[in-house]
Amino acid sequence: MDTEESVVGKQIPATIYPVLFAVSFSHLLNDTIQSLIPAIYPIVKDSFHLSFSQIGLITLVFQLSSSLLQPLVGVITDSKPYPYALPVGMGFSLTGLVMMAVAPSYHWILVSVAFVGAGSSVFHPEASRMAYVASGGRRGFAQSLFQLGGNAGSAIGPLLAAMLIAPFGRFNVIWFSFAALTAIIILYRVGKWYKPKSIRNYILRKNKVVAAVQQSLPRKTVVVSIVVLLVLIFSKYFYFASLTSYYTFYLMDKFGVSVQQSQLYLFIFLFAVAAGTMIGGPVGDRIGRKYVIWLSILGASPFTLALPYANLFWTVILSFIIGVIIASAFSAILVYAQELLPGNVGLVSGLFFGFAFGMGGIGSAVLGKLADSHGIDFVYHMCSFLPLIGIVAALLPNLAKRSLKKTAVGKK
Repeated sequence: MDTEESVVGKQIPATIYPVLFAVSFSHLLNDTIQSLIPAIYPIVKDSFHLSFSQIGLITLVFQLSSSLLQPLVGVITDSKPYPYALPVGMGFSLTGLVMMAVAPSYHWILVSVAFVGAGSSVFHPEASRMAYVASGGRRGFAQSLFQLGGNAGSAIGPLLAAMLIAPFGRFNVIWFSFAALTAIIILYRVGKWYKPKSIRNYILRKNKVVAAVQQSLPRKTVVVSIVVLLVLIFSKYFYFASLTSYYTFYLMDKFGVSVQQSQLYLFIFLFAVAAGTMIGGPVGDRIGRKYVIWLSILGASPFTLALPYANLFWTVILSFIIGVIIASAFSAILVYAQELLPGNVGLVSGLFFGFAFGMGGIGSAVLGKLADSHGIDFVYHMCSFLPLIGIVAALLPNLAKRSLKKTAVGKK
């Protein structure tokens, strides 16, 4: 019994699909809003006559506000229920969008992206918690479905920005406030569903009338396992940064393709990422998450090592395979960590989402510097070795073979 519902001595009898689809669709809307920020960089740069360093500062402010706050949000919501935290967080994103559309200066742009980042920092750990509670034991499937919404939003956002913002100007960002408002309505209804459960669990926990779940793992093993998982997140998101941020430049530089062609190939890669995201969780539910984690990181290494030496055709094929394999990792990693630390779903979700965002941002900056100094081809040769770090997954215990012991904790 390791879901949040188990604190009242009862498991959720079935997967609650309406809640899962609601949080997944809200994730799509949230990440669509997030993806607008880099999409408007050219407009903002021209409007306020910014340098590339100032553009980089916009990214830094957003990444810091969206990543560093997430573990804190997770800790707070683990200790006390906030069933309506999700619509409140989306309210921050809505405020940031409106400010972004009408910002009179560069400094107001920084404030607006900080608001969007703060909204994201509330959304990810709490929405992940909702997916966990509604999973009915199919936690890998629930997290994959949740992640699929985010990946879809990240892909859709730039396309919508190209149609609605680029031709008409930054003020058209205001139209995306309807996405935020829609998410607020959906998340308010999810909060109504979750409220009685969260309050009941909190009262029982406070009075120590709970069923305590104890892992048959020593504290040192849990700590080492969490560190290993974070190392794997580093490997995954540093490598992904080379593809999501620089894949188009790599294709244009090495093969001389046009901008339009490179964008098409990037879309193919992003489609592979969405497919891999949906595959990883259910497979982990069936065969064990450790095996999915191992295969999804280390298993990609033969293809990443071959990629820098491939022609255009095989580059597209290999990048598709790499996208499917590596994208299957995150849901399995997140649920594995939640099972290591039962009762700390918010903390784990905040820590891992925040670390993933941070590594993606840092990776993009570091690889950009390397591309400037050594060339984009060097970046792909160097990054091809990153999935080999997946060998450290061998240090993870196999939770599927360990039993959970229930001990009643009576009221003192």
